[in-house]
Order: sequence, then structure tokens, then C-alpha cells
Amino acid sequence: MNATTLLIAVGVVAVASAVAMLRPRISEQRIATDLEEWALAGRSHGPLMLWCVLGGTIYTAYTFLAVPGVVYSSGGLGLYALTYTTIVYPLVLVILPRLADIARRHGYVSGVDFIRGTYRSPGLALAIALTGILATLPYIALQLVGIQAVLAVIGVTPDGLLGDLALTAVFTVLAVSTYRYGLRAPSGVAVFKAALVVGAAIVLALLVSGRTDWSDVWPAAENVLHARGLHLVVAPGNATTYATLALGSALALFAFPHVLMVAFSGRSRHVVARTVPALLVWTLVLGIFAVMGVVALAIGVVPTPGRADQVVALLVQQLAPPWLAGGLLGVLVVTALVPAAVMSIGAATLFARNIYVEFVNPEATNEQETRVARSMSLLVKVGALAFALGFHNQNAIQLHLLGAVWVLQTLPALVLGLLPRVPARSALLTGWLTGMVSGTAMVTHGGFSPTVTLELGDTRLTVYAGLLGLTANLVVVAAVQAASRLIVVPVRRRETT
Repeated sequence: MNATTLLIAVGVVAVASAVAMLRPRISEQRIATDLEEWALAGRSHGPLMLWCVLGGTIYTAYTFLAVPGVVYSSGGLGLYALTYTTIVYPLVLVILPRLADIARRHGYVSGVDFIRGTYRSPGLALAIALTGILATLPYIALQLVGIQAVLAVIGVTPDGLLGDLALTAVFTVLAVSTYRYGLRAPSGVAVFKAALVVGAAIVLALLVSGRTDWSDVWPAAENVLHARGLHLVVAPGNATTYATLALGSALALFAFPHVLMVAFSGRSRHVVARTVPALLVWTLVLGIFAVMGVVALAIGVVPTPGRADQVVALLVQQLAPPWLAGGLLGVLVVTALVPAAVMSIGAATLFARNIYVEFVNPEATNEQETRVARSMSLLVKVGALAFALGFHNQNAIQLHLLGAVWVLQTLPALVLGLLPRVPARSALLTGWLTGMVSGTAMVTHGGFSPTVTLELGDTRLTVYAGLLGLTANLVVVAAVQAASRLIVVPVRRRETT
């Protein structure tokens, strides 16, 4: 353990934690009694702030560590993350501004509120809310897994007492700040994160340039992968796997409740529409981090077996002097703070609005609703911390994989609700159940593999299980709709227009 590296890293995290605890200009009493203020920062985010918060939420600590790790371990197939974070934005640009506009006009704080108002179905809303919560919880735990990977490189044993105390300290500050200020707490950190991550990407590129010739990196990495039977260029036989993983991941990305919630915090639909294309800058930064997986192969970085997510941190330690390594590793820890906070707010808001108020206490005041959401945000973080400390990292990865498949099954209710004439709620519920069961079965039957192999005569296609589950979902929605002869739900029954 290098003392300088550790102290600088702690200093960077401490500054980020202090930013999270800064008191916002708005009255703390108002935040504590108004769910819209607590969960959506009063829908006050302009283009720059929304870009920082939305990008800081989507591009998580685990993203910046896992993508180069997958490139390191699997070659070019790992670059599918860059593809899906590129193709997702044209899709999102069609849908997200409209949803944000509807949410503002009707006072919705979550995508489930939109579904409840569109279909007038508490049962369908409950199914979607529970799916969103279950899909989000392991995602929060994954942020801790990312922090553990960085701590291990610094020399703080993740499974030891010091590692547990470090995680607990970071999440305690995060929990307190989020409880008090809601989305305003990670919003301040998001600006800090954006500046640090962009700066870290530039510094990493300069460090590599000073160590080796870029023209030598690709052949050296290809030689290492070739010895394993892999390549940096995706083989034609893996094209279907690559394409379905990219498309399925793109569709799942904006279906997560915390992403929708942040979009609803925008000042207007035009702010959301202007912000979405600019998120490609985050993809560019992610691309620099992905290339670090190639560099790690070329210069012989060797992570702990089974922990390819350590390669960026190890590369930093190998290339940078101790003081600079501490700063860069501190940045990697900070990248976990924004998504973890926002995810906990999203899950807590779903519970308070769509479960507690809907089924437990329909007469709850806005103050009671907000109090429940704040308390649940603490409970969610404590649960994620306990999971990360008490279970193997692979459990969190497997559950997140399953969560992504699950959250895909909420898309039909969300997207089809924007049509002038919407499907019957019975068709959507049946489709959701079909997608959940089939998707879960495919993932777990394959030993928690994200893909399944289909045999069509002499042709074998390996495709993303979540996309197959979504296809089954949509087929059943269409079949049930046709069989029931309930082609439409009358528009007059909708809250939304």
C-alpha cells in the first residue's frame, strides 16, 4: 500500500462527499415535505446540469471499470457497450422528451406514475414498480463492487476490516446527504464527477502516449488475445451476439426507473431534447476507458484471476506516479457516488408513490409520502451495502444481469402508452409475466449467461436472452389483445393525452 496514493485518493473522495453535503439554496423543510422537490429537485435542471446528472447516472463506476475489463478478457466483443450507448440516444430522443412533458403536466415523478395514469390499472403499475425496484437493487450493489476493485489495487483488502470500514464510510455520507437533500445531493457531485472523469480520460491517454507508441498497442494486444483464441475485431460468427447484446442493452438502459426519474427532473421537454444528443460526449469518454483494456493487454497488466474489472486501476498504478495515481483512483471511486444515490432515490420513490400510497395508505399526505421515500432510500443503501459486504461479487453481477432482462419487460407498457390507442391492461400484464418467466428461465438455465443459442436447422444463432424475452412479451401482448377483441382502451379513460 502506497501511503501517498491512498491519501490523495481519500482526499478526492472527501471533497466529493463534502460537495454532496452542501446545503442547497431551497428550504430544507420544503425538500422534506414535497416528493417532487426531494426526488426531482423541483424539476429545475437546465441543460448543463441535466447533462451532468443524467450522464453521471448512466455511466456508472462499474461501467468505467467493467467495459475495459470485458475488452481485456473477451476482446472486441466487449466493445458492444460503446455501440449500445451510441444507438440508444436516437431511440431515447423520440420517447424521453414526450414522457418528461407528460410527467410535468400531470405531476408524475416516475415512469410507473405514467403507466398508472395511462392504463388506470393499479395491478399493472404494481408489477412494473416491483420489477423496477428488483432490477435496481443489484445495480446499486455493483457500484460497491467497482469501489472494491479500486480499493484492492490501492492495497485495502476488500474483504478485510479496513475495506469494510471504507465502504461503510463512503455510503454513510451518501445516505445522509441523499436523505436530507434528495436528488440535489448527487446533482452537485455529478458536476464534480463530469469534470473529473473527462480530465481522467485525457490524463490516461497522455500517460499511455508517454509510455508506448500507440501503433504498437494494437498488434501487441491482438497477439495476446490470439493466444486465447480471441480477437479485437468481432468475428462474423459472433455478429448476432454482438448486435443483440447492443440492441437489448440499449433498450434496457432508459427503462431503468432512475434514468426516467432524472429525465423528469429537466426544466422542460426542450431541455431534455437538447440534452440527450450531448450524452454522446460521455460515450466518447467511455471509449477512451475501453481502449485502456487494449492497452492493459499490450503492456502485460495482470489482474487478480476473475477480476478483470481491476485492469484500469492496475494500469493507473503502473503508469502514473503515486500522487497522480491517487487522484485517478479517487476519481474512479467518485464515479460510483452519483449512480448509487440516484438509483436509491428512484427505488425509494417507486415504493413510496406506487406501493405505499397506492396500497397501504391511500390517504397519505404529501409529507407522509416524502417521509416514506426518504426512509426507504436509507434502507435501500443499507441493503446494498450488506449485500456487497456479505456476498460474493459474482452474485451482484448475476443479479444485475437478471435485472436488465427483467426491466426490458416493462418497456411495452411504457412505450405503447404513448400511442393514441393503447393495448388492454390484461394483454400487457400477460405479456409482462411471459417475458419475466421466459427471460428468467433462459438466463438461469444457461448458468447466468446473458446469451442463449438457438438452433434453426443447420444454423446456430447466439442471441441476448433479454431480447428474446421481450419478443415473447410483445407476441403475447398482440395475441391476447386480438383474442380478447379488446382492440383499444377508450381514450376517455386515460389521465394522459
